[in-house]
Amino acid sequence: MRQETIALNYAEALFSLAGKADEYRLYADLMDALASAIEQAPGVQAVLLSPRVTRSQKSQLLAVGMQDAPRDLVLFLQAVVKRGRQGLFRPISDAFLGLVDVKFNRVRAEVTLAREPNDDLRRSIQAALEKMLDKEVITRYYTEPAILGGTVVRVGDRLFDGSVRRRATMLRRQLLAH
Repeated sequence: MRQETIALNYAEALFSLAGKADEYRLYADLMDALASAIEQAPGVQAVLLSPRVTRSQKSQLLAVGMQDAPRDLVLFLQAVVKRGRQGLFRPISDAFLGLVDVKFNRVRAEVTLAREPNDDLRRSIQAALEKMLDKEVITRYYTEPAILGGTVVRVGDRLFDGSVRRRATMLRRQLLAH
C-alpha cells in the first residue's frame, strides 16, 4: 500500500475517534502540533524512527509527551507506534486535517506575496478568498521577493498566479510572438 493510503486509513480512524468525543478541532490541533514538533526536533524524530528503541519505549515517550491530551488520542498514537507507522505522523495529520476541513466546510490556502503583508491586507485577502470560494479559508502567508509584486494563491491543486513576474513573462511571450 502507498503511504498516502495508509495515512488516510489512520486519519479516518482518528476522525471516528474525534467524532465520538466531538473534539474534531482539539484532535486536529494536537495532531498538527505533534507532527510539527517531531519535524522540528531531530532528536525526537531519531528516537521515534530508531530500530534500537523498542516500540514500548516509544509508546511510553508519547504517553509522557501527550499526558494532557485525550486518552483516546494517546491510545491511537500508541497503536500507530505499535504497528511501526510512527514515520507517518505528518501524513496522518495532514489527511486528518483534510477530513476536518471538509466537515467544517473550509479550505487551506497558501498565499505568496513579494513582501510581508500588513493586517489590513491579510483581512482583505481572506475576505476575497472566502467570497470567491464560498468557504471558510485558513490562510498561510509566504514571502517571495522574486514574484516582484501581486499575489500567488494555491488552494489544493488550484493555482491562481497574479504575480508581476508572471504578467511580465506573458507580455514578453506576446511581444516575441509578433
